[in-house]
Amino acid sequence: MDNIFDELIDRKNTDSLKWDYRKQRFGREDILPMWVADMDFKSPATITEAIIHRAKHGVFGYTEASEKLSAAIAAWMKNRHNWQIDNKWIVYSPGVVTSVNTAILAYTNPGDKVLIQPPIYYPFYSSIRDNGRELVVNPLKDNNGYYEMDFEDLEKKLADNVRVMIFCSPHNPIGRVWNTHELEEVLRLCKKYDVILISDEIHSDIVFKGHKHIPLSSLSKDGYKKCITLISPTKTFNIAGLSVSTALIPDLELKSRFINTLNKNGANMLNIFGLTAAEAAYTSCEKWLDELLEYLENNLNILEEYFKNNIPQIIVIRPEATYLAWLDCTNLPVPAEKLKEFFVNEAGVGLNDGAIFGEEGSGFQRLNFACPRNILLEGLERIKMAVDKVVNKG
Repeated sequence: MDNIFDELIDRKNTDSLKWDYRKQRFGREDILPMWVADMDFKSPATITEAIIHRAKHGVFGYTEASEKLSAAIAAWMKNRHNWQIDNKWIVYSPGVVTSVNTAILAYTNPGDKVLIQPPIYYPFYSSIRDNGRELVVNPLKDNNGYYEMDFEDLEKKLADNVRVMIFCSPHNPIGRVWNTHELEEVLRLCKKYDVILISDEIHSDIVFKGHKHIPLSSLSKDGYKKCITLISPTKTFNIAGLSVSTALIPDLELKSRFINTLNKNGANMLNIFGLTAAEAAYTSCEKWLDELLEYLENNLNILEEYFKNNIPQIIVIRPEATYLAWLDCTNLPVPAEKLKEFFVNEAGVGLNDGAIFGEEGSGFQRLNFACPRNILLEGLERIKMAVDKVVNKG
């Protein structure tokens, strides 16, 4: 199994955001990029073969998602997440970020309040501010590296005329998999204050042993349908460049408003190869995913142990899901505002600076460990050398 994911693939000169734009993003060509959330593994061979087969047809006209794809998504949600969805809930969009922006435009007006829970996926901020909505934050509580929701603060904020809550499950960047009690409390409060829930569940398939993702909307058993679930095969199967995602919207009026807004923004036409890849992923790639999860968890174990034994100044907040490690660098003798510069110029590693996830992320970094083990170890060794130098200097 390891041979599949241990393969070193040269991604340079493929228009890779991660590898070909290092100088533009970090100011240097020689950094090891371990930031943006795509994987340095080949997608499943079944997906590649499906794309090649479709390409050989030679005609690439306008297209729509097939009933076969909808059935595949429904079967995946039932088999993988124990949630029986109705195919009529399905709406396709080019991506989850597109869907978040679409939902904000569809369900709110300029000046309306939209709540998020920082530190959180940074495009949520721009989706609120750039669309002229008011940002409301309900910061997560950091209990010695274990993050929890502050429900007292959440209720206070929701009660103050919040129209939409953007929820992240599993959470990016901290990697929490929310439990049933936490999810039910979010649903209860949003129902109480008539808040529309946008649940970003793009990482729901990448969950480690001992944890179970529960689709938020699957717990709504009392008729509360104001929850829009956003999913995609792009993170799971490393096909982000193919631009395909799904919104699951049980409420017919909310679904209609979402579709109308997609149409207004010209975001209703999908990539033919994205649809082809999604169908192949959801019908034939479950075994590949299981192997991937085992490899990722081994990478995570190695990473956690390496920091503990060799770089104790940096604490790994072990994720329960995603392939993104949240690194607490507050014990380093480096100011929070200088951390990005330190990792780039001293370690030669490109990470995500925690501050972009909100002020609660100041002093943290996000590291992508979805890469062949040799690359992971090289990155860890680079960080160790840089930390040793700055610690000994101090």
